[in-house]
Amino acid sequence: MKKPLKIAILSYRSAPFGGGQGIYVYELSKALNSIGHNVDVISGPPYPELIADIELVKLPGLNLFSTFQFRERLKIFFHTKNKSLDDWYEFSSTLMGGFPELQTFGNRAKIFLSDKNYDAVIDNQSISFGMIDIQKSKPLIEIMHHPITKDYFYDLKFARGLVQRLSKMRWFSFLKMQKKVAKQIKVVVTPSLNSKQDIHHDFKVPMQNIQVIPNGIDFNIFCALPNIVPRVNGVITTASADVPLKGLDFSLHAIARLKSKYPDIKLTVIGSPRAEGHTERLIKRLKLEEQVSFKTNLTKEEITHEYAKSSVAVVSSLYEGFGFPVGEAMACATPLVATNVASIPEITGSFAQLIPAEDEEAIYQGIKNIFQNPQKYKIQAELGRQHIIENFNWTKIGHAYEELLYKTINDFKC
Repeated sequence: MKKPLKIAILSYRSAPFGGGQGIYVYELSKALNSIGHNVDVISGPPYPELIADIELVKLPGLNLFSTFQFRERLKIFFHTKNKSLDDWYEFSSTLMGGFPELQTFGNRAKIFLSDKNYDAVIDNQSISFGMIDIQKSKPLIEIMHHPITKDYFYDLKFARGLVQRLSKMRWFSFLKMQKKVAKQIKVVVTPSLNSKQDIHHDFKVPMQNIQVIPNGIDFNIFCALPNIVPRVNGVITTASADVPLKGLDFSLHAIARLKSKYPDIKLTVIGSPRAEGHTERLIKRLKLEEQVSFKTNLTKEEITHEYAKSSVAVVSSLYEGFGFPVGEAMACATPLVATNVASIPEITGSFAQLIPAEDEEAIYQGIKNIFQNPQKYKIQAELGRQHIIENFNWTKIGHAYEELLYKTINDFKC
């Protein structure tokens, strides 16, 4: 029997309720702990929620993205005592429109780990310069859910005007670092075959260095709730970040068209729009203020209730390295309309209506199909839940990570 491992999971930010990072860190640490390993999560803010047996090591930066007010950022910086070079860089880069957290977290993690005796380190997608140094002293697995070049592509595609394009280029300037670092990492894990191809193409990582281990879905919590009757003409979607990549615009346009045929239609969005931003303006322009509601900071149990109350789930993403909302909707046995892009078909199999991306007509038709024939698509959704249980089980995935960890450790010793 192999000895239990002492594992450090690094995560530059791990919001427990917004986006997939916090979910991934919670589930992976729990899965590795459940099969006997000693796991610490070392995270920058916002911090994750973890099970009691896992220690959270807080590695704070300035957390300047907790506010977008210049005065508040100044206050945070000037109230920080014993400022390091990373603090100065984080502050100046943020003020100039950059996103320096990846690099500064990697530097702080490198210093923190320098005198620690972990058997292996898993880094959750910082792909920062610090990882190259960590890899020299400890077995390292780098998680790349997908190359952020895809986010950059769609942000530029939908940018309005030169100023916004220049702003996006500045924000994504960390990609230069990630492209340099990625091809030097010896062991990369990604959750889909599609992401493997994209990482190889965009980051020039050798194919033999990339292992595919899917993410899991917590199907014990995300489940059907037969005591809750779905709202007639109720639709749910997730937009964990108010960015073009999530394709929310196309869903909103489809809902606006459906409103004339189904006046009682309601769209629940798991996520929050930017205050007075593009999404809020679009909702007003389409006169959907009464049809669309946003819900944020929900627990998994609360999200499950929202799925149970909905007749249709829509995932209109333009790209997903691994779409947690796809798997969660299927685990809840909610009939699903999803875009046929990137990793999504690898998750859905034949248990969802797959549609082209950037196509409001296809979303419109997919939702209408379910409204008009709910029983047919409910049967498909129930089979979809079984598909998730059989193929996206965190216990099985934990064992796959365990096997790779032992191999990475042995290769490092050699």
